Amino acid sequence: MLDTIKNPDSLLDAFAEAALLIDIAEDRIAAANSRARRLLDLPLQDRTAFSPLVGASLPRFIVFVDEIAHRGEAWTRDITLADATSTPISCEIRGKLIKGNPSLLMLVILDLDEMGRHDRITEAAELHRSGLLEWRRAQGFFSELERQNQLILNAAGEGIYGVNADGKTTFLNRAAQEMLGWTAEDLLGHDIHSVIHHHHLNGEVYHAHDCPIHQSFRFEQVARIEDEVFWRKDGKPIRVEYVSTPIYDQKVLAGAVVIFRDITERKENERKLREAMEEVAALRDRLEQENAYLQEAITSERAHHDIIGRSPAIRQLLTKIGLVAPTDATVLITGEAGTGKALVATAIHSDSPRRRRPLIHFKCGAVTVDATEAELFGQMRGAFPGALRDKPGKLELAHGGTLFLDDVSELPLEQQGRLLHALQAGEVTRLGDTRTRQIDIRVIAATTKNLEHEVAAGRMREDLWLFLNVFPVTCTPLRDRRDDIPELATHLLDIARKRMNRPHTVITERMMERLCAYPWPGNVRELKNVIERAAILSTGGKLMVELGTDAPSRASSAQAIRTEAEIQQVIRDNIVACLRETRGKVSGPDGAAALLGIQPTTLYSRIRKFGIVERETG
Repeated sequence: MLDTIKNPDSLLDAFAEAALLIDIAEDRIAAANSRARRLLDLPLQDRTAFSPLVGASLPRFIVFVDEIAHRGEAWTRDITLADATSTPISCEIRGKLIKGNPSLLMLVILDLDEMGRHDRITEAAELHRSGLLEWRRAQGFFSELERQNQLILNAAGEGIYGVNADGKTTFLNRAAQEMLGWTAEDLLGHDIHSVIHHHHLNGEVYHAHDCPIHQSFRFEQVARIEDEVFWRKDGKPIRVEYVSTPIYDQKVLAGAVVIFRDITERKENERKLREAMEEVAALRDRLEQENAYLQEAITSERAHHDIIGRSPAIRQLLTKIGLVAPTDATVLITGEAGTGKALVATAIHSDSPRRRRPLIHFKCGAVTVDATEAELFGQMRGAFPGALRDKPGKLELAHGGTLFLDDVSELPLEQQGRLLHALQAGEVTRLGDTRTRQIDIRVIAATTKNLEHEVAAGRMREDLWLFLNVFPVTCTPLRDRRDDIPELATHLLDIARKRMNRPHTVITERMMERLCAYPWPGNVRELKNVIERAAILSTGGKLMVELGTDAPSRASSAQAIRTEAEIQQVIRDNIVACLRETRGKVSGPDGAAALLGIQPTTLYSRIRKFGIVERETG
């Protein structure tokens, strides 16, 4: 790659500072001058790899190279180099791509410690003298500084200029001239503040004694300003951020160096983005005010529409789903029968990166012991009597997707070890075959039992339990989240009525109280069955629910006792559900009052009592 550059080492020796030529594609130092070799303790001939010199700063160096590739040149002090003895070197690195050869990067390295302790100009030993001699010596100091670093200064993408202790310009690089429109002749020897920094953007005068740049060389302060304006020669302002640093000559304050960059475009883009965000926010607020119920319905539909409820337990469940779904972590879902473990597994898969691949459901307790192995791992024709064809198992079918092991505690003990090996190794072998097949599976398991007790009883392998129990999710029984029953019942009734083509019926307040008081040993599955049966049996406008002969005793048990606040909340939720059904209509034969079996005046009174507003009823 260096055919176009002859004698790169001797060419770099012309640099006053340590200079390297890096071959980015091969991660090696293509050339280095003698100063760089001394600074980094590099061998004379070997083409040394560059990345070991960067060490822990390698990520920041990669970002730095990207900035150079984007802008053509850049500088940084965020990267710490190390020599061959691993001694850290505090430095400033300036980089520039070689024209015609984008894989070659020139780096100029300034040793900051050396700059701090080295006396740049011995002739400026008496800089403290006042008058013309002080000015000339200071000018000589900056001239020498500029002469030694001219290549670096002009290679920098940021604007750089220097001022002496009187605020007079002593040097400025090419980038500063291009950004400001002023030439070196326009500014050298003049008060630069009065030329480029005299007014704020709002037109107010910017006095020099308030300027952070002047404070740098008067009060020896480093100033970092993120948003000010410099004025171009054509009278137009540019937004800038800059750093003003005091400069010393033999421990005597000589002036300051200012490094700035033009952020006008960035600020304009930020303004446009801010205005767009404000417009979006205003539009969102207006839409929410106009149709709050519709927005809530859309959100509910997107966020696991089959998981109904707003209780703390359901909110916590949805939070856990949102956390674990984007990952590939194994999930163990526990809970009583009928609490919706399969819905949770489906929701996790649907929100995961694997959603385009299948969710394979394997119910471990629904297959005989002899058939479990073939169902899981697959079979080859003739592997056993009755194996008439080649057949992939559930593990193969779930490749790239998710395997849901329902009732995992029912998996035969003799198959648990082989299943664990397949999942850990990421490969499966069919029955009657010697060839292994690679699999990539995310596992979700569910159980109604305490697996820790199953392990203690010897019915569950401990290593399989530990493999599955990465992210536990618990489904709360319905009796412990009674606040969800009104919404669940209404939702299930609507589904049953549409599926079975039944006439419109409503759940009265009294019936809703009975539903909420019942302990629901079968959880949501039992509630679904009861609602479907009631939808079939109900012939009038009211839903007639049969809870069985034990319902009264259960409703009166201590477990079903509810506080007055809970009962009032149930009544309120039922009124809201009824108003939604009638689209807010209260009176009339098809109004909410008629459906609830009460007078419209009574319903109006309750609406005011519970503070029900229009947006809740759609």
